[in-house]
Amino acid sequence: MTIESRLAELGVTLPDAPAPAANYVPYVRVGNQVFISGQISRSAAGLITGKLGADLDVTDGAAAAMTCAIALLAQARAACGGDWSRFVRMVKLVGFVNSTADFTDQPKVINGASDFLVAVLGDAGRHARSAVSAVSLPLGVAVEIEAIFEIR
Repeated sequence: MTIESRLAELGVTLPDAPAPAANYVPYVRVGNQVFISGQISRSAAGLITGKLGADLDVTDGAAAAMTCAIALLAQARAACGGDWSRFVRMVKLVGFVNSTADFTDQPKVINGASDFLVAVLGDAGRHARSAVSAVSLPLGVAVEIEAIFEIR
């Protein structure tokens, strides 16, 4: 089963890779690794904003993290020149959660991205990971996630 067919089964259509919002590039390839810049939580309706532990619960945060994972896959597809056969595996995910000082479920929020990536990529989607809190994130978004992929 292909990545595109897994996405279709999940009812997900990858958008075009989001353009960078400032003076940086969306990804950098070094050898066989692709370092993807942080992707922020965004739905078709716009930015997903708010602070976990105040404005949003874990379920809302996990859904926001999944939108970041969708954007990460869009960037990975662009880095592969649109050819998923060049994709090898996920290497690492680093998730930042906009949360209150007493919020401690950052890993459960970032599971929204991790679980989605494994659902789409299978074992090649299993990755090393960090999930950390931030007092605020750009534009007030709930979640930002960066990643490292391996490609051919």
